[in-house]
Amino acid sequence: LHSHGSWRPKPVWDTTRFTLSFNSQHRKNHQDSQAFWKHEAVQKYLETLSKEYQQVSHLLSADSLNDFEQRTLRRRCADLSPIAAAFQEIKEAEREVQELEAMCKELDSRDEKQLLELALQEKETLDKKMTMLCRKLFQLLVPKEKYDRSPVILEVTAGRTTGGDICQQFTKEMFEMYQNYANYKRWTFDIVNYMPAEIGGLHHAAAHISGENVYRHLKYEGGTHRVQRIPETGMSSRMQRIHTGTMSVIVLPQPEEVDVKVDPKDLRIDTFRARGAGGQHVNKTDSAVRIVHVPTGLAVECQQERSQQMNKEIALRTLRAKLYQQILEKQLSQEQSARKLQLGTRAQSERIRTYNFTQDRVTDHRISYDARNIKEILSGKEALDKLINRLLEFAEIEAVTQYLENLQALEGGGC
Repeated sequence: LHSHGSWRPKPVWDTTRFTLSFNSQHRKNHQDSQAFWKHEAVQKYLETLSKEYQQVSHLLSADSLNDFEQRTLRRRCADLSPIAAAFQEIKEAEREVQELEAMCKELDSRDEKQLLELALQEKETLDKKMTMLCRKLFQLLVPKEKYDRSPVILEVTAGRTTGGDICQQFTKEMFEMYQNYANYKRWTFDIVNYMPAEIGGLHHAAAHISGENVYRHLKYEGGTHRVQRIPETGMSSRMQRIHTGTMSVIVLPQPEEVDVKVDPKDLRIDTFRARGAGGQHVNKTDSAVRIVHVPTGLAVECQQERSQQMNKEIALRTLRAKLYQQILEKQLSQEQSARKLQLGTRAQSERIRTYNFTQDRVTDHRISYDARNIKEILSGKEALDKLINRLLEFAEIEAVTQYLENLQALEGGGC
């Protein structure tokens, strides 16, 4: 295409994956999409894409293009068109906000008080529209992760604490929270494994969750969750002593076809009687299956179905997903050795969230975000969805920031 000018096709986005950054204060200053939109580097980049869209549209009207050039330009135009449209929408909304702000400064007399209130209401509506448009724009810029639409295997495991049952009880509450969240999002939640504690809590549980964009919404839930509360019974409850405990969450994307070869010779398969939630049949037959992958030491269990064969098939599918996750993380660690990985099994030592019952506060440490009303969060409905969407918004901003930093470094290096 050099004969038609200096334009050459390049991807809208060069990064293939990103992670939440825990150490960059610069990124933590990006409070929301609308604030980030005002950064000079973002404006410059979007202006460049908008001009490129105009240039590509103009080149498409040329009669001298061959079939290959036409196809290349059409693909690029299709990539840029929604970004350019969203960019113009935001610029137009921004102009409307500025006009309203100028008008509000002039409306200060008593006779114009009602008009001022209407103008302020309209400005509030426009601000919400701006935030929505900015979020939409950054979602267009950020590449969709390969497994965002995939179902997942979600596992919860109780940690250890001197407080006895605090971890097991919290693990049960967390598992029920994700089950309720699945119902809220109209996903399918199938329990694969369930190991209750003797005192009413939960040692370990796993579930297969399927539906629309499941992994996209749950991929940042993996990690160590901390609880701080006063036990309901015992000496600590009478002395109002706060105990601290932890539990871990693992979220494994489960693509429909996981191409991981497993040699049957490498597997040790045990059967046992199922236990826990599942109906009267659970203690009558050896239907539960445990599979150990000897070379790696990975072990999976399934007691969801009455049939031993069906449980074996589900366990094998889970094992393949875990083995695939190990391969994927190894590749990522080589590509991004300087960054903390927060994908799939994630670093379990990384405390991602604290649930402080005495202060009725949930804190996500990755984005310095506090939410009140723990009961609402643990109900797994709107409050949890708001927190998860806040994480996704931060991750989108993180991806845009990282890309612009890389772009700036390349330009500075003369590339």
